Amino acid sequence: MKIKYLGNQSTPKLDSYSPDFLDSIPRNNQHLDEFFGLDYWNAYEFSYLNSRNLPVIEALEIKISMHSAHTVESKSLKLYLASFYNKKFSKPANAYKLIEKDLTKILGSPVSVRKLNRFDDAPISTLISKFKNKVPQNKVMRFQGFRSICPVTSQPDWGNVYIHSGSDSIDSRKLIKLLKSYRNKGDFHEACIESIFISLRNNFKIDDLTVYGKFLRRGGIDINPIRSTSKKLIFKNFRDFSQ
Repeated sequence: MKIKYLGNQSTPKLDSYSPDFLDSIPRNNQHLDEFFGLDYWNAYEFSYLNSRNLPVIEALEIKISMHSAHTVESKSLKLYLASFYNKKFSKPANAYKLIEKDLTKILGSPVSVRKLNRFDDAPISTLISKFKNKVPQNKVMRFQGFRSICPVTSQPDWGNVYIHSGSDSIDSRKLIKLLKSYRNKGDFHEACIESIFISLRNNFKIDDLTVYGKFLRRGGIDINPIRSTSKKLIFKNFRDFSQ
């Protein structure tokens, strides 16, 4: 897999808007066809010129289906969004529609883009280390300090993992051991969450399950994959303090 910009020391000039900055990464999740989910990408550094030729800076929410043929490479998305800085739009919605069009083209699946005005409220959750095998009443467990390794740069990625389980009991020690096992594994955010989801389904025998990774931002973008047995996702786009 050849990636244009990730891990590359040279950064191209951002003289003008160009969709050519975008790069895609093939997904390898055919084994998840029967399940549901999406990836929330929150981009905090998006700027363009408004109808009065004045600069605007906004945060964007980009929603990508987990079943898209590809996902976008994060550094290429950062460069692509940065290339808008001198492009003028009569309406903000026109900028979002252009991003949707460009991303949909390279990912092979419809993409949703909107301005972020506020985040949804975080769910009430219980630290996994605080319960002993009995799943909390609200069914939501939280693991802090999740660590994995970027497979291209070998740099660490950090985040928190939220798990909603329909089971009444889970061996918390085994669950912590599973989540800690990723600390030196090289994989992208989405692949890590999918691997955790499959492990919980198969090894912990959980039928009603949702796994949500809230990763810390890098390059002004945070990535938040959700994988679930339910079509109706219980988690929304909330923000952890550390993000």
